[in-house]
Amino acid sequence: MVDPSGDGVRFRRPECPLPPAKPGERRLGDLVASEVDASTTLVIVGFPSDEGVRRNGGRAGAADGPPAIRNALWRMMPDPRLPEMAAMLERICDLGDLEVSGDLERDQAALGAALAPHVAAGRTVVVLGGGHETAYGVLLGHAGAGREVFIANLDAHPDVRPRREIDGVLRGHSGSPFRQALEHPSKACRGYAVAALQPSAVSAEHLAWMRSRDATAVFIDELPRDPAGRSDPLAALPPWRDSSDEGHSSFMALLVLDAVEASAAPGVSAPSPAGLPVDSWLAAAERLGADPRVASLDVVELSPPHDPDGRTARLAALTVWRFLRGWSGRA
Repeated sequence: MVDPSGDGVRFRRPECPLPPAKPGERRLGDLVASEVDASTTLVIVGFPSDEGVRRNGGRAGAADGPPAIRNALWRMMPDPRLPEMAAMLERICDLGDLEVSGDLERDQAALGAALAPHVAAGRTVVVLGGGHETAYGVLLGHAGAGREVFIANLDAHPDVRPRREIDGVLRGHSGSPFRQALEHPSKACRGYAVAALQPSAVSAEHLAWMRSRDATAVFIDELPRDPAGRSDPLAALPPWRDSSDEGHSSFMALLVLDAVEASAAPGVSAPSPAGLPVDSWLAAAERLGADPRVASLDVVELSPPHDPDGRTARLAALTVWRFLRGWSGRA
């Protein structure tokens, strides 16, 4: 399949068989369209690459993430208490998985080219990863659409490492996307904030670099609590912490599964035994979906080879489901 943007970016439609239909049951896979039309307001794209994880010395396997997320997501049903959710799902198009070449820089540029026309058209974009190198490709999509974004990331790691020299050339990887975003000549990245950091996974040099760039870094043991007593990672980030802050009009949001406690998300590149509780994570996903300032969402770092019982894939799918439930309530 060729993307309708006309840029020649190619997608493939992954096999995602649904169980036999039962009377009165419509699953997400039955509702979501496969072609963009005038009613489309959200697109889903898979980025099946983990070359950046390999370059960063992590556990490979995230390239298998997008089909595993879909396989669980499309079997879910819309919330039966919210008729508007089923109606809004019919305005979603799943473009499929980007055909990647293994050349990370080329694939990130292709992802940016694929997303730019949808961002420019005002559609919300959901990207299924893949490793966290996905993020730089999404930033290129916003830049290509001429849009500025504030990046909000829930992650155990800040991912602001320098690029690595490979074969005499500086190359990006899964640990470098936000340094690359902040240094991009387009200035499309207006700021960066990350919450749920693991103190044992952040170097003093990287923290100092972030502070020199006025980026926000919040560690997991510094998170505020919501009225229900749950950790509230979004409340730690400037756009949600400061009610008077009107300076951010568009967000690129990222939910990185290694931020969740490993008992719920073992199948990731770098598990976090003391990560976020699932209820805090899912509540954040739904709030991001409901916020009209959120222009894109990445859900990344699912590694199916390290997820033998499919637990992490189901959590990733439920994360997207909760985002979509929040999104279905947008005016």
